[in-house]
Amino acid sequence: MAHNSSGRILSVHAHPDDEASKGAPTIAKYAAAGHETFLVCCTGGEEGEVLNKAMDRPDVHANIAAVRVAELERSVKAIGFTGLDWLGYRDSGMEGSEANERPECLWQADLDEATGRLVALVRRHRPQAIITYSDDQQGYRHPDHLRVHDISVLAFDRAGDPDWYPDAGEPWQPLKLYYSMWSRARMLAHHELYGRLGLESPFKEEWFAERPDQDHRITTRIDVTGFYNARREALLAHETQVDPTESFWFGLPDDEAVAAYPYEDYILARSLVDSDVPEDDLLAGVKVLDGTDSL
Repeated sequence: MAHNSSGRILSVHAHPDDEASKGAPTIAKYAAAGHETFLVCCTGGEEGEVLNKAMDRPDVHANIAAVRVAELERSVKAIGFTGLDWLGYRDSGMEGSEANERPECLWQADLDEATGRLVALVRRHRPQAIITYSDDQQGYRHPDHLRVHDISVLAFDRAGDPDWYPDAGEPWQPLKLYYSMWSRARMLAHHELYGRLGLESPFKEEWFAERPDQDHRITTRIDVTGFYNARREALLAHETQVDPTESFWFGLPDDEAVAAYPYEDYILARSLVDSDVPEDDLLAGVKVLDGTDSL
C-alpha cells in the first residue's frame, strides 16, 4: 500500500460513537495537518439503546445495525478520518446480558483470532501510533472496551512478528501505543465552568467517587484548540445514541469548554522510540518519510 510523507495513526474503538466521545478533536487536528488517520470499529453497536427520543421509532429499532453503520460513516467524515474498518463482531452488551453470551459477539471471540483480525489491519495501514483503551477501566467496565484493550496490546506486539498470522500481510511494527483517557483535570475544569455559567453540572459526586484519579499517568497532552467542534459534529452524527439536548455532551459552549481545558489526554503505554515525556505530540520521536517528526 503506497503511503505519502505523512504520519499514520490508528484508533481502535469498541462501538459506533466511541470515536466521537474519545479523541475526535485529536484526530481532527492530525488529519488537518495532513496525517493519515484510521479508525477500527470492533463491533456494530447493535446493543446500543436509542437515547434520543426523536429517533425512538419502530423503523429505527427494526434497522438499528444499519442505522448505526450510517451514523458512524457520518461521524468519520465529520472528524476527518482517512479510513474506516470494521473488525466484524457483534456488540457484546453488558456483563450478564443475553447479548454477552452470543457466540458472534466480541466478548466470546477467540482472543488470538480477534487479535489476528486487528493485526491484518495494522499491517495494511502501517501506523506508527495506535490509540486504544486503558488497562484500568474502573468506573465503566464494558466487556467490549475491556476486550478492545486486550487485542490492541497483543496486536501491537504481534503485528511486527512474522511468526504470528503469516497470511495477514507483511509484518509491520508500530512504534507507540497510547491509552486514551478522560482526565480528572478536564472533568473538574468543566464542572467548575458549569458553575461559573450558572448551569447545573452533570458531573455528580459519583463521577469523582467511582472513577479513580489517574492524572498522574498522563504522559501526553494534545492541544485541541480550534478542533474541539469535531467532537460536537461527530456526536451529533450518532442520532440514536446522542440526545442533542443532553447537557453532559452539549451543555457548555465549545469555545468556553476548550478554553477551560484545551487538551485531550493520553497515556504512552509503550514506545519503541526516544521521546521525552511529557509530550505534546502523538508522533513525537517518530521519523515519518519526509524527515519531520512532529506536527
